[in-house]
This record gives sequence, structure tokens and C-alpha cells, in this order.
Amino acid sequence: MPKDATGRPPALVGVGASSVRLSPGAWTLLLDFLDQRFPDVGRSVWQARLAEGKVSDAEYGRLSPDAAFAAGRLIHYYRELPPETSIPFEASLVHQDEQLLVADKPHFLATIPSGRFVQETLLSRLRRDTGIEHLVPLHRLDRGTAGLVLFSVNPQTRGVYSALFAARQIVKTYEALAPTQPALQFPLRRCSRIVAGEPFFRQREVDGEPNAETLIEVVERRDDLSLYRLQPVTGRKHQLRVQMAGLGIPIVNDDWYPTLQVAADAEDNYALPLKLLARRLAFTDPISGRSRQFDSVRDL
Repeated sequence: MPKDATGRPPALVGVGASSVRLSPGAWTLLLDFLDQRFPDVGRSVWQARLAEGKVSDAEYGRLSPDAAFAAGRLIHYYRELPPETSIPFEASLVHQDEQLLVADKPHFLATIPSGRFVQETLLSRLRRDTGIEHLVPLHRLDRGTAGLVLFSVNPQTRGVYSALFAARQIVKTYEALAPTQPALQFPLRRCSRIVAGEPFFRQREVDGEPNAETLIEVVERRDDLSLYRLQPVTGRKHQLRVQMAGLGIPIVNDDWYPTLQVAADAEDNYALPLKLLARRLAFTDPISGRSRQFDSVRDL
């Protein structure tokens, strides 16, 4: 079982191993510790994991069902993953070099493992397909949002690229389909305060000092709907969806804003994707000093 410099085994079908350090105790076998430490898993499951080579450490590699307990040892193990709904859409690779990878994410695919999706996520798919175990997204898109996601390939330079987002030096351009609103004058700059809402996965605008800012322009009018260009200055959770709904022009097929229409774990309706696309990422590369721009090939 190949390992990285820390002794951690590689991801299995795109999903990394979990780890636990063995605390002091009177156990004889590693199996005894695991059975007591994780009672919800069950002894037979741990025995099977050990027999299948799914438990290891940096010193001995794969650990067998009769491996002795040793306090302080850091072990790694793979979990059994429940069946997931297959997302029938594929991401495309826009760019890859020694530092960065840019993927064009489809609607309905989560960026990172969360909740009921672990393998059916952009990160897990990319790690599996590219073989780059240390691939890490530098930002995220909502599962319902399509478009560009920037990943760090090189752990040694990850910090300098991540700092671009913190310093607001990445120009992010989105497109959205939403109702035409003649009463509003565009371009306009929406500045508002966004906080956690109810249920826990929703956000809301409240009075107070703004913490979210977006430049909104009309690109094209299509009768009752218009194509909008959105450039967020800040990166609050669900910022574009909340602010567009707050202006009275909610994004087409948004079933969370302005009112909650479906539960977070509801089955996806692939015929009605959220009409929001991360169209472009532009920035000055902190290493080469070159201007870089990446564009999605998707359409709303």
C-alpha cells in the first residue's frame, strides 16, 4: 500500500483514509481497541477491514486482524461508504499545470465531500481521475451552481494562491438568469448584511453593516427573463442567490430563495437546474506575475 511522506495511504476511489491515534489502555489486540473506540461500527466490520488491508500505519503498513495494540500508534483506515446517487453529469478539465488545476463543474455535483455525497463530488472524481492525492479546492461552488473551480496541485505553493482569495485579488464573474426588472437601474451594486438563517443551510439578509457586496449588470434581455452578470466582491455563503432574491429577481429554479420550496435532502430534478454559472476567473499569478483568465464553456 503506497503512502505519502506522512505514512498516510492513498485515497481509495477518490476518498481519503481516516486516522486515529491509539490512546493508552489495557487492550491486547488492536481489534479490541477499535471495537471499543468505535462501538457503532461493530467488531465484525473492523475484523473485515483488517483482513482486507484497509487498516495500516506508517511503520508496519497493513495491519492484520491479530495485530497487537500499541499505545500512541497512529493508524489509518478506510470506511465503508453507503451507496450514493450517481450524478449523471461530468466535469471538464479547463487547465492543468504544476501549480493549478481548473475544472468546469456541472450543476448538481458538490465541490467537496459533504452530507450524503462523498464519492459523487468534484474533488473525489478529480483525485480518482488524475491520481493527484493532494489536490485541494481553493474555493467552492454550491452544488446547484455550475462553472469554474480552482484547485491547488502543489502543496508548497498552495498558500500563495489561497491568499489571493483572502485579499480579494481574484475577479470572479458569474452569469444568472432571473426575471427582468425594469424598475431597477443597472448596473447596480448590492451591499447588504448576510447572516445564517433557518433552516441551518439557508442564509438571509438583515439590517446592519454590510458584509456582502456584488456588482450586478444586465447582459441581455430575453422577454420576461434577463441574463445578468454578477461580480461578487465578497464571498459569503449563497451570496448571489440571497442578494438577487432580495432585489426581487430570484435566480431561475432557485428552490431555496426567496422561499424554501424543497428540503436540503430532496431528490434532484435534473430538468430544472439552478440558472447560475461561475463563468470566469481572472487574476495575476503570484508566482509568474502573468495575467491569467479561465472561462467556462457551459451555457445557461
